[in-house]
Amino acid sequence: MVRTVVAGIDGSPESRAAAEWAAREAKLRGLPLKLVHVWEPVPEPMAQAPLLGAETQQHWSERIPRETAAGLRLRHPGLEMSVEQLTGGPAEALTKAAEDAELLALGSRGLSGIGGFMVGSVGLSVVAHAEQPVVLVRADEQAADEHESDPVGIPSAATPYRPVVLGLDPVGPDDSVIEFAFDAAARRSAVLRVINGWSLPPYYVYGLSADVGLYDEIARQQAAALAEVLRPWRRKYPDVQVVEESRSGSAANFLVDVSSGASLVVVGRRIRRNPFGTHIGPVTHAVLHHATAPVAVVAHD
Repeated sequence: MVRTVVAGIDGSPESRAAAEWAAREAKLRGLPLKLVHVWEPVPEPMAQAPLLGAETQQHWSERIPRETAAGLRLRHPGLEMSVEQLTGGPAEALTKAAEDAELLALGSRGLSGIGGFMVGSVGLSVVAHAEQPVVLVRADEQAADEHESDPVGIPSAATPYRPVVLGLDPVGPDDSVIEFAFDAAARRSAVLRVINGWSLPPYYVYGLSADVGLYDEIARQQAAALAEVLRPWRRKYPDVQVVEESRSGSAANFLVDVSSGASLVVVGRRIRRNPFGTHIGPVTHAVLHHATAPVAVVAHD
């Protein structure tokens, strides 16, 4: 089966942004793009209303993917593209659609147009249950938003990509998350910034007052652990420039802070096959809601 990049669309500005991002990603990966539109039937009494009749529902369910695909074909000539229309609950249908995908892109509304996401229940459910990477894209993301500014301060597709950012805990790292980030940076010829946020164990607090060098020693240990995890990946991707940043403090806060200058933020999510709850994890949850760049959530065991 041919792998595809999948974008979930519903006609909203944020889903159009996700489709645009997915089209660019499909071209970077040399893969076809599939647009998936999920139509959730309305209750029968509402379906009988004049404005919600069967013909109106069919019109809108066909118009959204048709117009989205037409716009993408104009902006991305030569990109292989298909459209799939599904019926049912959007979260369940999109999670199912992601099973055979290279990744799934979904839209998320920006908070007040300034920074951060407003991740709806569908997006959170898909992120929590899909076992393929899911990328959340804010509304109004354009191609230039992934690139550095030109000399007059305007992002341009002719300028280099902004860095890819990876949130990584060197204790129990997962290869699939690291490889996704390195691969994304390699395809963009972008710098990879690897962020490790760590906290002092409670029993060190009193020791710090007696040994002023203890903090520095812990910082060196954390930096060394991060470097050790990344060493084989540097060898595997020798052309990727890696910047390692090990800091004391909240990993989520650091990732949110650097997201404003990133083309993509990559975080992990441990797979929990309990069908109830979101199971996203506090760092990933915070990054999803507050980062200002597209966020890729990579599920792992």
